[in-house]
Formats: sequence, C-alpha cells, structure tokens
Amino acid sequence: MAASRNYDLVVVGSGFAGSMATLNFLEECERNNKKGRVALVEVGKDGERCGASRWTMAYLRLDKNNDFDQDWVKEMRLVSNGMADELYCLKLQQEAKKTAMYLEEHDVQLNHHDEKNVLLEFKTGQHFVFPEGGGRAVIDCLFKHITSRDNCDVHWETEATKLLTDNAGAIRGVKVRKNDGLLYDLIAPNVVLACGGFEGNQEMLARYIGRNTHNLPLIAPGVRYNKGAGLRMALEVGAGTAGSFDGMHCELVDTRASKPDAVIWGHNYGIVVNKECQRFYDEGKRHLFATFEMIALETWRDQNQSAFFVTDDSIMKRFRPGWVYDTTDKEPESSDTIRGLAEKLGVDPDALEKTVNEFNAACNDKEFDLMKLDGKATVGLKPNKTNWAAPIVKAPFYGYPASPPSMTAHLTFTYGGVKTDLYGRVLSTNDVPIPGLWGAGEMTGLFYNEYPPATSVLRSLTFGRIAGVEIAQNLGKSHIEVNGAALHADFQGKTENAPMMTVGA
Repeated sequence: MAASRNYDLVVVGSGFAGSMATLNFLEECERNNKKGRVALVEVGKDGERCGASRWTMAYLRLDKNNDFDQDWVKEMRLVSNGMADELYCLKLQQEAKKTAMYLEEHDVQLNHHDEKNVLLEFKTGQHFVFPEGGGRAVIDCLFKHITSRDNCDVHWETEATKLLTDNAGAIRGVKVRKNDGLLYDLIAPNVVLACGGFEGNQEMLARYIGRNTHNLPLIAPGVRYNKGAGLRMALEVGAGTAGSFDGMHCELVDTRASKPDAVIWGHNYGIVVNKECQRFYDEGKRHLFATFEMIALETWRDQNQSAFFVTDDSIMKRFRPGWVYDTTDKEPESSDTIRGLAEKLGVDPDALEKTVNEFNAACNDKEFDLMKLDGKATVGLKPNKTNWAAPIVKAPFYGYPASPPSMTAHLTFTYGGVKTDLYGRVLSTNDVPIPGLWGAGEMTGLFYNEYPPATSVLRSLTFGRIAGVEIAQNLGKSHIEVNGAALHADFQGKTENAPMMTVGA
C-alpha cells in the first residue's frame, strides 16, 4: 500500500448519483457550519465522458409542474409482478419534484415537452421533461458547483477495489488503485457507492444474465467503465440484493449511426422483421415506452441481433421531423416499392413483399388512432399486431437501417444490484443497515422483468441527493446513533404511513 488520506465521505462514481451525493453533502455541511471533506473517486479520465450519465438524453417522467407521474407505482407493480419495493417507489414519487427544483437552482435548464403524436403510458398529460444538453449538461453543472469548493478532492483514473471495515464490520473507507498502479487507502466513516451496474463486465454479464451477452454492444462508450465494482465490493461485506440479476434494459439502435443512443423508437407504427423478413413481436402490444425494451430483448435473444423496421409515407410524414425517428443521425432508406426497399435494406425482396402483403390483408377495419390503444389489429397472423395495425400501402416506403447493418439491441443498464432503504443506506442480507455504507443509482437494485422508462435518471439523482443530505446531517454521530434513529423512523413510516396497496389492483 502506498499511502492513505482521511475524509468524512468517499463517493465512488461521478455520474448522477455520485455527483448529487457529493454536492448535497458539501452544501448540507455548509448549512450546518460543518467542514465535511469529500473524496470523489472516478475510474475514468478527467475531461472524458465516462459512465452512462454523460451520454443519456435524460428523459424525466415529470409533468408541467415537475410533479412525478402518479401512476408509476402502479406500473412498477404491474411489470414486476409485485416484486418491486413500493415504499422505495413512493419515496421517489414524493421526492422527484424536489430533485427537479434542485437542478434548476443549480443552473440546469429543464425543457418541457408535450407529445402530440405518441401515446405514452405516462399519466402526466402526454408530457415529459429533459435537460437542455442532456445528461452531460447536468453533470457539468453539478461539477461546476463541486469544484468551486476546496473541501472536495476528485480522484480521476482511480479504481475502487475494496471496502475497508473495522473489527465490528463498520465501514472505515475504500482501498483504491490509482493510475500509477499502486494501492491507496481513502479513510472515511461513510462511503457512497454510485458507480453503475455491471454492463461493462463480460464475466458478470455471463454469470448473471447468461449466454451470448458478449454480443450485446453498449448504448454509449462511457458505459464500459461500469464493471460492477460497487456491487462486488458491497457483496463482500454482506450486502443484500434487489432487482432481477438476469434482467437488463436494452434498446433497438441504428447501427449505422455515428452518435450514441441512436434508438429507433417508432416500432409501434409499422412492422419489425428479422433477416428472414418474418415478424416476431407484437409491435402494438402496449404503449411505445412499454414495448421498446421487450422487442430489443427479443432481437438479442432469439433473432440473432438483427431487425429491420418498415413503414410507409403516411407514418413518416406524421413523425418527422420529431424525436421518434430522429434520434439517429442517419436517414432511413426509402423506395417507391417494397421490393426496392428490401434491396436497400439487404433482405430478400420476395420475402419482405410477402410479409407486407400478408400483414396488410390481415388488418381489421377499425379506425387508426395514434393517441389510444385503438384495437386496430391483425387477424390470423403469428404474432398478431394488437394496436395501430395500419396497412403499409402509401409510397414511398421507409426502412431502418441499410445493408449490411441492421437494428441491434444495445445494453443500457443492468437490473440487479444492492438493496438500500429509503435513506440510501445499504442493507445487509437480513435487512439491517451496514454502518457507513450507502448506495445510489443503477448499482442499487429495483427493477424486475421490465423497466418503466424515464425514471432511472430521476432515481439516481434523487437518492444521491437524499444520501448526501442524510450523511451530512449525521456527521459526527456514532453509527449506533445514526442507525438506531433511522431504523426507528423506518419502523414508524412502515407501520403508520404505509399506503394500503393490493398487488394487482
């Protein structure tokens, strides 16, 4: 070991959760006339877009007043089959607006978008929010405030390798490896793990999710740094887990694109076929955001990572320009005939023409209505399309993408992670807080089966904020004082304030 340094808090990871934990700790210390000192540890390089936060568009499931979608808890209950922690979900629902206000107070410009063409499962009036400049702008704003203070050391190119504990099992810091190859101890009574999932770790992907995960590209270059270090270190000291470890969030991406996160969103409003030009998923099963993940997983799991989207002029005129088909920086292929389009896509013209003709003939005569689950379906196909099954008849015809690439599923984040309470404290395998250990962001487990979107950024920001404030408020107290008081608050909240909920209601 080379050397050690003393801090009041070590935060591992500089994304949404880590930056919010760091800045809120510093600010809360200032409000209470405390001089808390922080080490912010980041394995990426200074000036590099490391991690996932700096790449995402950062959609937020908020309404015009920055209130969180009130039906999200029901959606979580539905897709998780009742396995998701509803108290945690309710905490996010209650705290999300405070997070949005905090961002605005720290120079983040929030854009409010009314969606007129796409049916969202959001109960926010077809409305959502995103920061001007995406996730990178959020991190830049937070870092501006962090680095303006002299009591925070940012350790770039520094890999956290092991949690340090005392003889009683309380956290006393982190062992790290810096870019000189040597090990150092960062000593602190509190550690926040906020270093993402295990998307960039092939061994962990294969172990938890299974075969063929090496064929999953990452949604953005910075995600390669998410090696599962936080999860591994937490498990070593007895942390409990939450979320489905064989689950992950994927998106269909235009592989021709030169930009990251070039998602092809509009699969609901046409057909998606494999290399043999066969449909393989109900493109209109549910709302746009409720199906784009599952069709991506199907493409990876059973379609050899290759899919093509086909639609006609009536749909493209309605949606372009606009976010549904303009997240890629490449134009769709087009042709006045389906056969011509097939040639440009690099698939069999006879097979694509046959599939389109069969699809058109199977569409019922109900009215086509993009703003509801319209029941305009097909009959007699395998699989049938449940909604928005409009015949593909108006030339020119369009398709994403061109030959030789295709749309492939890209890994965005993993589901399995450590279990935390409503304060961000990491819980042990028997649900007792591990003294001094905190977690926030995508390395904490929550999701099962599916991910109701536009919430991952919000929960990372929100629980990073909560953890930072909580640590600062309890700075100088013993672990017994902190855990005892919080456990009592947990008990009181769960028995007195817990909502009456019935799974499946």
